[in-house]
Amino acid sequence: MQSEKCAMHQWLAEPVDTSIRQAIGCLADCEDVCHIAVMPDVHLAENVCVGLAVATARRIYPDAVGGDIGCGMAAVQLTASAGALRRQSAAMELLDALRRMVPTNRRGRENARPLSEELSPDLLSVPQLRTQADRNGRVQFGTLGGGNHFVEFQADEQDRLWIMVHSGSRAMGPAIRQTHLAMAQKTGFLPSLDADSPAGLAYLNDAAWAERYAAGSRRATLDDACATARKVLGAQVVEGSLIECCHNHVRREVHSGRKLWAHRKGANRAGENEIGIIPGSMGAPSFHVAGRGEVNSLYSSSHGAGRRLSRSAARATIAVRDLQRQMGEVWFDARRAHELREEAPKAYRDILKVMRAQSELVRIVRKLRPVLNYK
Repeated sequence: MQSEKCAMHQWLAEPVDTSIRQAIGCLADCEDVCHIAVMPDVHLAENVCVGLAVATARRIYPDAVGGDIGCGMAAVQLTASAGALRRQSAAMELLDALRRMVPTNRRGRENARPLSEELSPDLLSVPQLRTQADRNGRVQFGTLGGGNHFVEFQADEQDRLWIMVHSGSRAMGPAIRQTHLAMAQKTGFLPSLDADSPAGLAYLNDAAWAERYAAGSRRATLDDACATARKVLGAQVVEGSLIECCHNHVRREVHSGRKLWAHRKGANRAGENEIGIIPGSMGAPSFHVAGRGEVNSLYSSSHGAGRRLSRSAARATIAVRDLQRQMGEVWFDARRAHELREEAPKAYRDILKVMRAQSELVRIVRKLRPVLNYK
């Protein structure tokens, strides 16, 4: 049983349904969970909702980080303006080039990116994970993945072009989660690990590896997208413009004078003036933000708009023509419209409502509108 009552704070864009409230309630009853901050993009996911920051004193909950450990965002500014993609021919050329140059699934062995010393498979704690890193980890490094992962060309308020990438740890994150869940103790609703035990230290080591892997893979994907922009648009990267953030992790942090384990699953860290990225849907604006360091949010903010419809519900209710209408003037690969229905803008919450709901957590530095989306 937990030794103290769990503090709960929430910033909601709209009322949440009973299933979300029940899931959060079960989490609050878990051993050693002392603080939960609910973000305005909260939605159901396996075991623990996406859109939460959770603090504990000594226990680690892999499910409160999720499978895609290290998933996050990266963005850079280009020297081109949005006018470079005004013509359909230019947009289609760029989409075709992205398909060739930005792998979504895996690379061949012959063109796999070498892993750096800090990503050596030998740094992982479990033999089967080292084998997985040596196989899938190498060929998936620098690949985008599926689902809501994307490369998007965006325009800021001055019509300057930016590239934003959303990607994670590919097969490695879920493998690390599943491997360590098998070693965890299930004392209640969720399995957990003592942070100071050999099993807990092994998970923390491997989760940190996955976070480094995801960040390196994301930069590699961003490099490929920037190379595509140079080739097609003649655009260069503006030096010093890189912004990065991660929204699935567990870290040792000080909150209200206490050393705690801060778990974030679909939540950006938003310490005082900490820069982050909050994307909308593929047809809605995104935002660069600075954190306000709100104590009750565990220095956290939303990581996006948050799903309004599950993927199955989106496929059942959104037709191809609906997706095309919702995308408006945003370029995308219409040949994949049937597959992309589950990512349609109406499958997500209104990002403007989400941003209003978290005005205490972040201030907006820059608003960007989507110009071209590649998934």
